[in-house]
Amino acid sequence: MEKERQVILVVDDDREIVKVLGKLLELEGYEVHAACNGMDALEILTGEKIHLIILDVMMPKLDGLSTLMEIRRRRNIPVIMLSAKTEESDKVLGLSMGADDYVSKPFQTAELMARVRSQLRRYMTLGDVQKQEHADHVLTTGGLSLDLNGKELRVDGEKVRLTATEYKITEFLMRHMGQVFSAEEIYSRVWNEDAYAVENTVMVHIRRIREKIEIDTKNPKYLKVVWGIGYKMEKI
Repeated sequence: MEKERQVILVVDDDREIVKVLGKLLELEGYEVHAACNGMDALEILTGEKIHLIILDVMMPKLDGLSTLMEIRRRRNIPVIMLSAKTEESDKVLGLSMGADDYVSKPFQTAELMARVRSQLRRYMTLGDVQKQEHADHVLTTGGLSLDLNGKELRVDGEKVRLTATEYKITEFLMRHMGQVFSAEEIYSRVWNEDAYAVENTVMVHIRRIREKIEIDTKNPKYLKVVWGIGYKMEKI
């Protein structure tokens, strides 16, 4: 049986660095995904199985440290930070926020590859990857647990029956916990159609989901409305 290739995500707004690192990593036998900003990196992380991230600090849209904080909310995979900053305080900040290693630019490629191998060895050997395989297909917040493989929602351990549309809405919001989406955004992402005058349609489904997952629908713990903006699944 062929051994599964380890997958590395390279995130840097310098496309030349991304290109060079990508080639080096592929020569080492790794599969590589690339992103040029933090927002794109998080999107890739949602849909792909990643074993390690090489993450630049200074980037547009979402900087490296903010991206790191969001990664740590979701995953426990190794993160190696890259930065042109060389002051000790910057390294301490990155490491204290959850980075596993920190490499200053310009870097020696041999050193960076050695650190990549070291972090992956620790990750695979200590069993974090097995734990993550479970975490990859189970989304949780508080007592709410969504099994993506079994398409099953549980509240405090009790199975909850959802319609196909209710499940899609719940999955979408749980994949983006803490983020607020308008009714139009939810409709277009769940129904895969252009949204036009869909507020009532989405609101009805939200109400039905709340009735199934909330103890007090008037004071919801999980599925909340942000008045005048939209809805979100609270991260607890």
